Amino acid sequence: MGTVYGGSVNIGNTSMEYVHFGNGPETLILLPGLSDGLSTVKGMAWVLSMPYRKYMRDYTIYMFSRKNEMPEGYTIEDMADDQASVLGQLGITKTAVVGVSQGGMIAQALAIRHPDLITKLVIAVSAPNANDLVKENVNRWLEIVSENDHKALMIDTAEHYYSEGYRKKYQLMYPFLGMVGKPKSYERFIRNAQAILAFDTFDKLNLISCPTLILAGRNDQIVGVQASLDMHDQIAGSDLYIYEEYGHAPNDEDKHFYDRIFAWLNTH
Repeated sequence: MGTVYGGSVNIGNTSMEYVHFGNGPETLILLPGLSDGLSTVKGMAWVLSMPYRKYMRDYTIYMFSRKNEMPEGYTIEDMADDQASVLGQLGITKTAVVGVSQGGMIAQALAIRHPDLITKLVIAVSAPNANDLVKENVNRWLEIVSENDHKALMIDTAEHYYSEGYRKKYQLMYPFLGMVGKPKSYERFIRNAQAILAFDTFDKLNLISCPTLILAGRNDQIVGVQASLDMHDQIAGSDLYIYEEYGHAPNDEDKHFYDRIFAWLNTH
């Protein structure tokens, strides 16, 4: 099955948590979305490894959180530079990258700012900038956390992330949302959210030269499907797949989501 463990790398006056799955010859970096602002991957290696178990003989997989202490004004580009620095410390000089939602924004910045590091790129349910829909959602979440209402944040997220069918099943959990998982402070979430609002790499997408796969949900209420169509137009030679029946969470809803990614990685 391969090795599963967690680790931490010092960077500046803080550290960055990661989890590690497998010991295959190919390296893959996973960058999660805004939820990383609520809780890091620390202590979650076994749980987070579950979707990747059958790929662990062929890949050495790392999932990284953002660094633990993020200064005011910390940008997506800063996150990408820090990620590149940490990869260097771990001896990773070439890697494929999969970024989901905000993680896809960081992945874009990595491919633009550190092109020699990235061999293949997968951008899932993400955007090249803070379009009107992104701004509407992120500003609403910032308002909710300003009121310290974790249950409202979880319900709002579920209502906008998932397809109608999935939401109906998820709604059974609504009475229990907010009872666990509330962070001691929303500062990390706020820093991450503010970085999204300031992000705009659209005019630099043509600098991405590695093989790129873009995954989108036709009914995405968080970033919108047009964001992926725009990235596909701007990144030469990129591949695009749209999940017609899903929104912002095909990674949760489609049982073949990871098979599609790894099949694409193995043919490029």
